[in-house]
Amino acid sequence: MAKTKVMIIFGTRPEAIKMAPVVKAFKGRAGLFDTVVCVSGQHRQMLDQVLSLFNINPDIDLDLMQENQSLDSLTAAAVKVLTQAIAKVKPQLILVQGDTTTAMAAALAGFYQKVPVGHVEAGLRTDDKYQPFPEEINRRMISVLATYHFAPTRIAAASLAKERVGKENIFLTGNTVIDALYMIAKRHKKVNFNFKIGVRSKLLLVTAHRRENFGSPLTGICSAIRRIVERYKDVEVVYPVHLNPNVRGPVYKMLSGIPRVHLTHPVEYHELTFLLKKAYLVLTDSGGIQEEAPAFGKPVLVMREKTERPEGITAGVARLVGTDTERIVREVGLLLRDSVRYRRMSKAVNPYGDGRAARRIVKAIIENAHRSPG
Repeated sequence: MAKTKVMIIFGTRPEAIKMAPVVKAFKGRAGLFDTVVCVSGQHRQMLDQVLSLFNINPDIDLDLMQENQSLDSLTAAAVKVLTQAIAKVKPQLILVQGDTTTAMAAALAGFYQKVPVGHVEAGLRTDDKYQPFPEEINRRMISVLATYHFAPTRIAAASLAKERVGKENIFLTGNTVIDALYMIAKRHKKVNFNFKIGVRSKLLLVTAHRRENFGSPLTGICSAIRRIVERYKDVEVVYPVHLNPNVRGPVYKMLSGIPRVHLTHPVEYHELTFLLKKAYLVLTDSGGIQEEAPAFGKPVLVMREKTERPEGITAGVARLVGTDTERIVREVGLLLRDSVRYRRMSKAVNPYGDGRAARRIVKAIIENAHRSPG
């Protein structure tokens, strides 16, 4: 029986984290699949950290990253080189993850080559095309192009069904980020930082880098961090700062040198896992951390106006707080002062998965490989 050639394409650190368990799962079925890993290099340094951590050696590295590149130039370059790569590899299935420019470009390139596409983490929606930007449109475009839709939650699956995706093409899997988190949490890799957290300190882990938060929203976030550490003397903040100059410039200008605020380079994934375990609560505009933090029982305050991950809000593990300085300070204060409120969020059940999502994806492909793409 001939093997099915599967081409797994990703390009950013979050994609790499969530695709690592998928790569491992397909390579673990080498008798059935010939697995080709292709990275676009949309993120370079941060991508390479994850590849090293999960011991993944890409078969193809397109090295697309350019400093401060525009969306139009990135998209054009990605579609061109990914189309060429797919034409050379000739896979029978392409897998993409999430909502990045790489994922959208790969799905479009696959369509041009008439290769069926499987979408990992399908069906996330805010129903606002500019929130987040450009991710909301990226994932909607992938949903139109994909054959297989691997939905992480029931809400995501329902969103796809509402958009008239055939139910036979929707597979409820859980989110592969929980698979990745459990894989790394089992390791005992030493973690060293150039700062120390006080034994009795309450650690606030902050991540903020989204494009729609550039400018005044990010300024509001930084102002909130300053006020929080001024008001609460037992609080320390760790903020791994994204390499994008639109983030690094304002953050270092406003927060560098502030006592008990530790600004770091982007941390490796095992370091992030360590910080999540140690954190008292998490402030983020990220998508993945909304899923990861609840796995460790950490309340999440989402510094966005809308989220494509409403399950966390419904389950009570996360709250939307936007980017207004006063509101962020108020919501953090409530969790620092109100132990009942804190326990309610920290003890709620994580709705995002059980660590077996990648295996479900492989199973779905095995069981549906005989079907013609649609």
